[in-house]
Amino acid sequence: MWNSEPTHRQHQQHHHQHQHNGNSTSGGPPAKQLGMTSAISLAEPRPEDLQRTEELRGSLEPYNVFESQDELNHRMEILAKLNTLVKQWVKEISVSKNMPESAAEKLGGKIYTFGSYRLGVHHKGADIDALCVAPRNIERTDYFQSFFEVLKKQPEVTECRSVEEAFVPVIKMNFDGIEIDLLFARLSLKEIPDDFDLRDDNLLRNLDHRSVRSLNGCRVTDEILALVPNIENFRLALRTIKLWAKKHGIYSNSLGYFGGVTWAMLVARTCQLYPNAAAATLVHKFFLVFSRWKWPNPVLLKHPDNVNLRFQVWDPRVNASDRYHLMPIITPAYPQQNSTFNVSESTKKVILTEFNRGMNITDEIMLGRIPWERLFEAPSFFYRYRHFIVLLVNSQTADDHLEWCGLVESKVRLLIGNLERNPHIALAHVNPKCFEFKKGQSANNSQNNSGNEDDLKQSQGSQSAVTSAPFCSMWFIGLEFERSENLNVDLTESIQNFTEHVMMHGVNIKMLKEGMTIDARHVKRKQLSLYLDSDFLKRERKSMESHNNFNNTLLANRKRLSTELAQSQDPLPPGQQPSSGNRGRDSGAKIHRLSESLTEENSNASSDMGAGTPTTPTAAQMSAPNFKSSGKNGSEMDVVEQEPSQPHNNGSNNGNANSNTTTTEVACS
Repeated sequence: MWNSEPTHRQHQQHHHQHQHNGNSTSGGPPAKQLGMTSAISLAEPRPEDLQRTEELRGSLEPYNVFESQDELNHRMEILAKLNTLVKQWVKEISVSKNMPESAAEKLGGKIYTFGSYRLGVHHKGADIDALCVAPRNIERTDYFQSFFEVLKKQPEVTECRSVEEAFVPVIKMNFDGIEIDLLFARLSLKEIPDDFDLRDDNLLRNLDHRSVRSLNGCRVTDEILALVPNIENFRLALRTIKLWAKKHGIYSNSLGYFGGVTWAMLVARTCQLYPNAAAATLVHKFFLVFSRWKWPNPVLLKHPDNVNLRFQVWDPRVNASDRYHLMPIITPAYPQQNSTFNVSESTKKVILTEFNRGMNITDEIMLGRIPWERLFEAPSFFYRYRHFIVLLVNSQTADDHLEWCGLVESKVRLLIGNLERNPHIALAHVNPKCFEFKKGQSANNSQNNSGNEDDLKQSQGSQSAVTSAPFCSMWFIGLEFERSENLNVDLTESIQNFTEHVMMHGVNIKMLKEGMTIDARHVKRKQLSLYLDSDFLKRERKSMESHNNFNNTLLANRKRLSTELAQSQDPLPPGQQPSSGNRGRDSGAKIHRLSESLTEENSNASSDMGAGTPTTPTAAQMSAPNFKSSGKNGSEMDVVEQEPSQPHNNGSNNGNANSNTTTTEVACS
């Protein structure tokens, strides 16, 4: 397995780190270490940190991220009913297989939760991820046949459907108003007691891969909770980061961004590095750490377990495919997996842009210059680019459409990969929001057009060609092109390969039905009104203008404070006294805050070095037949020594991402 012994260099670095932070203790016991390395700072919260945390909590309230006690009790009642159903079902199936009733009574069976609900960060109306654990005499076919029928007969259950052939098989349902995704795992045990702990690695012996994948969600969630120093601070910080990620369009594992478990692991790693920090500070440090992380070095919450049950784990020394992962974030439970294997070059650029923007905004928030609400305001996607690919997914019935959209969404990242391979495309930015096309929308929008005769003719001629299907959903991909004059780009092959692949997959899994189609088109920004509501586009434009003004203010403030910081470090002229009074103290506090943000790399740079973990090789290392990690190249993280390369588009150019291109013609017929 992986070498998890700290090196001599690592011990020296950690000793220097504690001295630098003023956290070294003489004669006292060392602080408990959570994670791959010791903490960056053990500082306790300052009064202003606690004030910022209360302000943060208040700013989250309007977004419905907290449930009332009644709503929480309702969820607990639903889970209790499900747990009773499972126990009763296990007993009845066992008796039907000629087991004595007295023995069947003792078999048990249990419902476990994982994901946002188990972490305690679910929002109002959120679904519940759950796992049904059964003893060895219960077969998977029993679950997807007889238990599925039991669920459908419950008066509280609606929209119950079985997805047995999925990578992680699941039963989806609405139970008394709450969406539930219920997985299944059959353990090699005679009985399942009520206090059974799933974290024991030996439980995985002799299990099939589907059961291991089903158990993984619960095991990872429990490990995350066990690896954070303060659960309440972790939860408030994670609620903030999840809301921020959703508002900024980077919350979707299937589309190549980060999913819920990934955001949880990143926040947990921040908590390990700043174990005593208040939630507001954790949010600020989150952006500091990960805007400067040296990708593709992996993020890990603990040293990998030395377990060998013959399940494949993430290890680029052994698995060639792991070497191409761009932002590896590794789950803490065996078998360790990379939760971000879907990340592409484009989604990585978008994520890093948002990390850097979040860093600048939280700098201002912690200085008390702007409110937390600014963190949740994102620049307009549709005024960031001039060219788009619109993906239209059509179906004839509501049930067919739900199923068809799910398949297409799981494949959109393949289209992004096809577009990225085009040498003229610098960025293919997919908006994770799915838009519904409304009948008559094009006609209404054409009336609100600018009055340009050519635009009106184009709108009127194209409105009927958008779709004739009764159900149509759309995804939009913003395109940024490499610098060139009079550029001609042909995307026909990239799009055709994608649509043919999706249609063929639909045929292979026997999903494709009459009326299910998929179409991808190139549109310019001025043509978006054919597909989107004109009022929505007006709001998007105002949002972009507001963002640009705010961004200019941020840059001006940062420049001014950087100048003040430089001046504060210059020696005073002879005879001049230092400033005094409240104004001087306030200015000094703000300068101190900015100084922390700008200079903290001195303590961060050595925080995770020499941990001996497998590291994704760089492009220069890709050709090496053998991959070994040692010293600096084997580090989990080197926070600030080298800034990540900036994405092509920072989102602050008011849609002029391609302003360097004189003429761009795109063909995708």
